This record gives sequence, C-alpha cells and structure tokens, in this order.
Amino acid sequence: MQDVPVKFEKWFAEQNWHIRDYQRDMIGAYSRREDTLLIAPTGGGKTLAGFLPSLIDLAVKEGEAKLHTLYISPLRALTNDIQRNLNRPVAEMNLPIKIGVRTGDTKQYQRAKQRKWPPDILLTTPESLMLLLSYPDAAEYFSELKTVIIDELHSFATNKRGDFTSLALARLKTLAPDHIRFGLSATIADADSAAKWLGPTGSPAKIIEVTGSAPPVLEIMTPETRYPLGGHNPRFAVKDIYAAIKTAKSAIIFVNTRAQTEHLFQELWKVNTDNLPIGLYHGSLSRERRQMTEASIASGHIRAVVSTSALEMGIDWGDVDLILQVGAPKGVSRLLQRIGRSNHRMDEPSNAVLVPCNPLEAVECAVAINAIRLGQRDGEDFTEGAMDVAVQYIVNRACAGKFKKRQTLNEIRSSWPYRNLSKSDFDLLVGFAEDGGYALQAYDRFARLTSTSRGYQISSAQQARRHRMNIGTIVEYAKLKVRRFPNMKSKRGRNIGEIEERFVMGLTPGDRFIFAGEVLRYHGVRDMALEASPAPKRLPPKVPAYAGGMMPLSTFLAKGVRRTLSDPKLWQDLPDQIQSWLHLQSEFSQLPKSKGVLVEGFFDRGVHVIVIHSFEGRKVNMALGLLMTRRMETRGLKPLTYSITDYALTITSIEPVNEVESLMTQDILDEEYQAWVIEAPMVKRSFRKIATIAGLTEQRLPGAKRTMKQVTFSTDLIYDVLLKYNPDHILLRIAREEAERDLLDLHRLRDWLADVQGDVNYKILPHASPLAIPSMMQLGKETVIGDAKLAILEQASHDSLANSRLETVKNYLDDKQTNP
Repeated sequence: MQDVPVKFEKWFAEQNWHIRDYQRDMIGAYSRREDTLLIAPTGGGKTLAGFLPSLIDLAVKEGEAKLHTLYISPLRALTNDIQRNLNRPVAEMNLPIKIGVRTGDTKQYQRAKQRKWPPDILLTTPESLMLLLSYPDAAEYFSELKTVIIDELHSFATNKRGDFTSLALARLKTLAPDHIRFGLSATIADADSAAKWLGPTGSPAKIIEVTGSAPPVLEIMTPETRYPLGGHNPRFAVKDIYAAIKTAKSAIIFVNTRAQTEHLFQELWKVNTDNLPIGLYHGSLSRERRQMTEASIASGHIRAVVSTSALEMGIDWGDVDLILQVGAPKGVSRLLQRIGRSNHRMDEPSNAVLVPCNPLEAVECAVAINAIRLGQRDGEDFTEGAMDVAVQYIVNRACAGKFKKRQTLNEIRSSWPYRNLSKSDFDLLVGFAEDGGYALQAYDRFARLTSTSRGYQISSAQQARRHRMNIGTIVEYAKLKVRRFPNMKSKRGRNIGEIEERFVMGLTPGDRFIFAGEVLRYHGVRDMALEASPAPKRLPPKVPAYAGGMMPLSTFLAKGVRRTLSDPKLWQDLPDQIQSWLHLQSEFSQLPKSKGVLVEGFFDRGVHVIVIHSFEGRKVNMALGLLMTRRMETRGLKPLTYSITDYALTITSIEPVNEVESLMTQDILDEEYQAWVIEAPMVKRSFRKIATIAGLTEQRLPGAKRTMKQVTFSTDLIYDVLLKYNPDHILLRIAREEAERDLLDLHRLRDWLADVQGDVNYKILPHASPLAIPSMMQLGKETVIGDAKLAILEQASHDSLANSRLETVKNYLDDKQTNP
C-alpha cells in the first residue's frame, strides 16, 4: 500500500473522508511512471485520484515555475469545475501550487500571461492544447511536463476528436518523453482498447478498475396521460415531470437536443405554479450564462435545470438527488453517465426517472435499465485515425518549426489510432499540405508548407495565423451572436448566446422564437449578430434548430429492443399501456423476431406503404432507404417518399410492392450503391467537413467569420474541380470512406443484409399496424426524385392521426372476432 504524506492524510480526515485503495494505487503508478487507465464509478474521488500524485509532488517543489501537470477535458465547463474543486485542498493545505485554465473562454490577457509564466497545473481542452503546441516555444513550454490527465476518456476517444487528442499526446511524448498519462472514466465499455489508445503504440496503459457498492435506482415514469404513439415531444408528461421536481432537493432534466431544452423549459414554466428556480443549460448559451448556471448547480441554489449532454460529465452537483432522462437514452453508457450526476458519491445510489416519449422509446428505456442492472456497457468502436485530422496535425507541427518527414511519421505512428498509417498515405498528406495537390497547386492559397533542405516549415506567418484560428475537428454551422435588447428603443443590448445561421434564414422581422429560456421577437441581423427583444407569449414561437440533432442508437440497445419485442416474457418491466400496445401488435400483425426482419405492407391515404422494422439505427435505415428507393425506381414501382427512425424505414410508392426480399439483397451494395455514390450529395456533405478539418477552407478568417453559405459554396466548388481534374485526390478518397462509415454505416448495413437473407417476413395488412404507427408519424421526410415526383403525399399529422390509426386496428380486430 502506497504511503501518503501526513499533511494529506490529515486533510482527508478533516473532510471525514479516507483515502481509497485505488487512490493510493494511482500514487504508486506515478512513482513507478506507469501510464494508467482508471475506471471507477462516478462520485468516488476518481478525478482527485488523478491529481493526487501531482499535488503530492508539487507540495515540495523548488525552483522556477514550469508546467508540471496538464489536464485535458472534453468540456470547458468541466475545467472550470475542476479548478474550483482543486483550489480547495490547495488553499486548505497551503500548498505552493498555481492552477490555470486555458479554453476558448479564457481571455486573451490571461492566455498571454500563462504562456509567459506557466501555472503548475494547466486545465485545458484538446483544441487549446493543440494551439499551444503550434507555437515555436512549445518545446520549452512543455519541457518539464510530468503528468497528463485525460478526463472522461470514453466521451471522445473513439471519434475524430480522440484522433486529434492522440496526436497531441504523441507530440507531448516527443517534447517531454518522461511524462506519464492518466486516463479517467466511469463508463468505458472496451477497457483493453482504451488502454492501448492511452499508452504509446505497443505499450498499453495499466488498467485499474473499481466497482461501486451502490447500484442506481431507476424507473420508467408512468404519466397520468397516455404515451403518444409517435414523435419525441414530452409535453404529455410535463405535469408529471414537474411533480417529480417538487419531490427532489435538486434535479437535472436531460434531453437529447438543444431545441428540446428550450421547448421543455418553456413547458415547465407554464406549470411552475410554485415559481421554483428552474434553469436552462446548453452549449449555445453565452459563457456568462453557462458559468452562472454551473455555479448555481454546484451551490445548490437551483431546484432544477433542463440540459443537453453539455452537463453530463464530471461536474460536482451539490445537492442534486434526482435525474430525469426525457426521451430514449440511445446508449447504456450514456445513460449511466447522466444518472451518475445525482448523489455524486460512490457509496450512495443514484436516482433516475426515465420519461420515454413514445412506445418504442419506452422499450428502449427498459432495455437500458436492465443492462445497467446487469453491469453491461456499450460504446463506439475504436477505429483507425482520420486522415483529415492527420493533415491538420502536420500543418500544426510546421507552425511550431521545421520538421523532418521521417521523424514526424514516426511521431504520428506512435499514436494508437495512426499506428498503421502507411508511408505512401503520409507522403500524400504532406504533399496535399504543401500545395493542395495536382488540381490546386496553381493557387498560392493552398500552399501551406514550404520544403527546404532542412525539412518542411510553414509557408508564411499568414498561413500560420489562419491555421491557428481554425484548429479543431468540430465543424459547425455558422452561428450568429444573439443580442438581446430590453426593447428596440434601447441602444445597448447584451450577448446571451449564439444561434445557427440556418435557423435565422427562416425568420422574418416580427417572428417570435425561443432562446435562453424566453420568447424573443426577431428584429434583424446587424454586424453578424441577431437583434431581438422580449416578446409577449400569446402566439406559439419557433424553436431554434441545431446541427447534429439526433443521437445514434447503439448497436447494443438496438439488439436489446428487438429481443424484448420478440419475447412477451420480457415485457414485465414495461408500462401497462406499452404491454397492451404490443399485445395488439401480435394480434393484428406479428411481433418482430430476434433474427430476420419483419416487413409490413398496406395501403394508406392513397399510397402504398412498406415499413421495414430493422432496429438498426438511423444511419443504416438512411442508407437502406437511399438504395431501396433507387432499386424500386428502376423496377417501375414509383417510390414517393421514405422516412427513417432508429427502429424502422418507411417507404411510400404509387405502385404496390408485391415482393420485398429482392429489393434488399446483398448485391444492392454493389449495384445501386456504386451507381449512386458518384453523384451522392452525402459524399459532398462529408467532403465539406473533411475539407474544413484538413484546411482547404476555413470557418474563421482574420477579422471575420464565414457564413455556412460561403463555406458550402467554397467546398462544393473544390469538390467539383477535384472530381473532374483529380479524381484520385486523397481527400476525395477520405470523403467516400467517411460517408460509408459515418453517414451511412455501410459496414453495419452489410452485416444486417447478410443476417436477414432468406429470413424476410413480409406481412400484407389492411391498415398500418400498431408497430408501424410511430414510423408513419415521420412520413414525407425525404422525397424521391423519380417518375412519381409530381404525386403529392399529405404530411401525417401527429397524435390525432396516430390515435385514429390505432382505433382502426382495434375496430378491425373487433370485427374479426364478431365475424370470423
């Protein structure tokens, strides 16, 4: 057992705490210089365990200030909270330690001060770290680094931001080869892969895994009113949600999108007769508004807050004793992360209530709850590193000074995601960074690197500046500041956040919209800011739309939902209404089996409809819809529209579909896909993001921020030029591969098509079945351009239409019993 200095033992005792065994193990790992992945339940002192070795080491520091410990967080809010929590033991033990925060919210004068006089501990984000690594003094700045702590590792290690961070870690290992890495997480599903990601290639981190003693208390809300049969609107349960808030000391209400936070916040205040302090939190609010809410939560001065995932990680929640998850969780690990915000202590159970918004979401909630009881986790797979991120890193490396190709290739390969990067691909990436490639090399704008006898360097100070302004992998729609005026006679407004440009394009002066928890009247745009003032609430306002709306359904949950639907023995934890709905489905049509696929066909409101109950998530259903409608068009079936949910694909057509299995054979990925991909808008959409990350175009320019229209025009033009004159360009290859993987999930579709071959159960029905009704609520989302393009399909209304369809089913079954 590792010894701890008396001063620290005494401080723990004064808090009525004791140093846990795994916290001592982390001190031991530090003394042995072992990279370590700590997996421990929320609330048990996991973050303190990561910092404790550094605090002990720094307690006896001597000499001039040098950066000792670097803490990397995926969220700006988390760095602010960690600073508050660390300042307490530092002050109470009178430790000679300086702690600094460096994020996008840090003011310019503070950044300059930190670079000149580094703090002992710097709390930052991946993007701010890469920016620090782009300066010529990076080698000196990080030379004495002893520890790097990566918090909430599960949340970004498997995506492009994880690739980005892994390259930054590789650079740090070159600059400070003796430092060690600590990774922290409560919900890692694949610990072995995460340990490989954390450690240098060929040397995975040691794993310390801790189990909690208090399982969470979870239940599905049974509202006073019935669950809607389709859609994602929680309005039906607002009074029940408010009643739950009243029983709690403090509550967090998680929803899946920013638009839903604004909408639910408004609905809660309509029923807030006790005038409880209910707040709002999401990433588009201003820094001041976010920080004020964070402080209110930590101090216990807020009764409830409606939030997106922006508040689901790491923060100390004070008196929060209840979590409400509104809508389906979409992943077991994501749900576990959220419910861990209540009773933020390892020895006390978290309490959570799940509020599904339709019957299939209720099934998904039940499956997730059962998985947590069994200790099961899910998560995205670790994949090969993204090439566009590697290009950005190469330019970043050049900004800091000259580099040799061989050393930089070895450095990149020392990062686990890029361990298999070939020299030929690396040469293509460097060549692209140097002049843009064959079709673009005549334009100085794309010449970012210069080759010299001593290596490669950045071509100009202007190129370095442009690069630094656009560091990162998060490509967003352009946003406008929201400037709120008390009234339009006032000359002074204040910034309350940002709103996406594409939403603003749909507004006209006088329109009302919801933002930052209030109804505002739109007046216009001036100096890249939307100007608005408070508006009366008489008319229904619009809700801002945000990119990246719906979370993907995990493969684990998808399989669990299908397994539950197929076996009535597994329905006992479902609300009575949902069980009745499933019994009605079994009587009218058939329950989906755990294997194969159920397809239902019927005539509805003047068109023929097929519903493919795949349970494979939105990406697979999107790809299948694109390809099946193309095949249907060639066969003269005249498809009209298709729509997707996580659970099903719905296609309408003018002609009836008498045989469905031949429409979704495995060769659809060869025939229809290859014909479609050449002109696919999705590949062009993928290219836009890749081109932005790789530096072909920028979101921000010196003194200006480009509109999404400008970015799209620029990238679409480059795409067309490359496709015509340089079709083998590496960025086009990356765009196709990424569209297949991330936008369409073709690998998952290929596996699913193989699994269902010969096991397609096609039921011809007189009406839509209960199981098909939630999918029918989405009808008209995508129009197929073909022979049927002039046909008009009326948009499905919501609850009234859904209930009338269910009533039709019931009447049909009653008639069948009376007149067999």
